[in-house]
Amino acid sequence: MFGRVNFYLIFTTLLALVLSGCAQPSEPAPVTRLYKGKSIHDFERASLAARHYEVEAGDTLYSIAFRANVDVREVAAWNQIPAPYTIVPGQKINLQAPVAKPAQSIASKPKKEYVGKQNKSKAVTVKQQAQAKPAVSATNKAPVLSNRSEPALSASKDIRWQWPTPAKVIREFSTAEAGNKGIDFAGSEGDPVYAAASGKVVYAGNALKGYGQLIILKHNDDYITAYAHNQKLLVKEQQWVNKGDEIAAMGDTDAERVKLHFQVRFRGKSVNPRHYLPRGTQ
Repeated sequence: MFGRVNFYLIFTTLLALVLSGCAQPSEPAPVTRLYKGKSIHDFERASLAARHYEVEAGDTLYSIAFRANVDVREVAAWNQIPAPYTIVPGQKINLQAPVAKPAQSIASKPKKEYVGKQNKSKAVTVKQQAQAKPAVSATNKAPVLSNRSEPALSASKDIRWQWPTPAKVIREFSTAEAGNKGIDFAGSEGDPVYAAASGKVVYAGNALKGYGQLIILKHNDDYITAYAHNQKLLVKEQQWVNKGDEIAAMGDTDAERVKLHFQVRFRGKSVNPRHYLPRGTQ
């Protein structure tokens, strides 16, 4: 009997301890963000100066071309990569046009040719024939036509700037490492977005993570502007636009709200747009 009582007491005591342990609230497991993928914010235009680049996880041909300051179609052509420009980690990408090999000089004796049936015995060389031809005056040469249909890009001092939208500024430019690299404007979906200066469309698409529907205009070799999070793009790559042309409709692609994120970059580095835009209008 004593043994049964002891067994009963031990069992009930252990059961009470187990139930007591189960009833105690446990601390929730900490939640950490395990993935921090690359975005366009990690990159600077013209930050790749090497002739070759090895693809890393998360890279796209668009982001590589952006960092090399080269048209993505040129990079695709140099590397024989067809649309939609699929690349894989470890792949070697040429970032400059292949260097053409110089033609080999072949030394040979002047070729002899016979002119006419009556002069079969008289040989003349190709060199002598060339000397016998009348010289062509440089003024008689056919003019070389330029393929450019747009005006020449302005010098930096000649760029005329305007605000890309009359909407209210909701976030200013910041020089902090994780700060805003441009100016953010509020607005309604479909509001017009204007070219801040005349230039050429060098990018129009949504392949750059974090920017949504994006347009990049090149104004000269020093300055570009970027217009992000648009609902609709109204221009195409290689198209020339004038200052004040409507280039997009405002939207919220890859953004938490409808807004325009606007950047000015000088030689690839983000600068405060307020240093260039007209004063007193915003």
